[in-house]
Amino acid sequence: MTFKKVCVYGSGTIGIGWAVQLALKGVDVVMYDINEERLAYALKEANERLDFFAGKEINVLSKEERLACGNRIRCTTDIQAAVSDVEFIQENGPENLEIKHSIIAAIEEYNSNAIIASSTSGILVSKIAANAKHPERIIGTHPYNPVYLVPLVEIAKGDETAQETVDKTVCFYKEIGKEPIVLKKECPGFICTRMQIALNREAHSLVYKGICSVEDVDKAVTFGSGLRWGLLGPHLLQELGGGLGGIRHQLKHIAPTLKPWFEDMETWTCSPPEYEEIAHEGVMEELAHRTPREGQDQEGLKRFRDEGLVMLLKYHGKL
Repeated sequence: MTFKKVCVYGSGTIGIGWAVQLALKGVDVVMYDINEERLAYALKEANERLDFFAGKEINVLSKEERLACGNRIRCTTDIQAAVSDVEFIQENGPENLEIKHSIIAAIEEYNSNAIIASSTSGILVSKIAANAKHPERIIGTHPYNPVYLVPLVEIAKGDETAQETVDKTVCFYKEIGKEPIVLKKECPGFICTRMQIALNREAHSLVYKGICSVEDVDKAVTFGSGLRWGLLGPHLLQELGGGLGGIRHQLKHIAPTLKPWFEDMETWTCSPPEYEEIAHEGVMEELAHRTPREGQDQEGLKRFRDEGLVMLLKYHGKL
């Protein structure tokens, strides 16, 4: 293992997910936050996630392995104790540049050798590292929720990020079961979020224009394209869709038919304010139509999602 001890800085949803993922893969984790209450909640949530992996339905961890995983996570409000002797820091502070700068300054006061992997989706890494003493050690990382099940981590380097930092981070993430991809250049929103936003914008627009219901647009993704996306990406699906001619044939012959579609598609930079209530009412209606097994509230949806992800990951050979 490239790094045997890691600090998870910040104990929100992403921090909890990282702590669970690391513990599952045999890495000792010290989770830092500013007060005991947050850490107590985070530790409870982390243990619930580990219990999930040890449950009869999932059966990924034995009782002994579950106990060992729990023992790998400890918590502290002492930043010096948290960061001084680790080699890798997974920073999960708020999406705020000023706060990111203060976090990095605090870390560098006690550790000038560790890689700082800053979790961000909208701030460029070069800006995060702008005031750092060691910008070569700072890298942008963007995981997906739930971190302990979704393998993807998008990685971006800043103007001064060392290639060694990138290489070690990629290697480490692979060792702990993640699927890292490295951006060739910085980009707000990285890759997957930008595609999600494009899909969500069109989904919202279809409902807003009265073309379909919230439930039907969700079904269109779940039982249509989403099934295939869980197995192959868009380019490989187009390769299959083009028959013997592959993706070149499909792009050449379908392009003329797409022009009127593109012209009719939504160009919002944000959803209309009134869509919040439309979406809420649609989701409540959709939940009412779901069975208890499928999840009728957030907890049920989370369980249904996680159990399904485990089966899909096993098919991919990731669990």
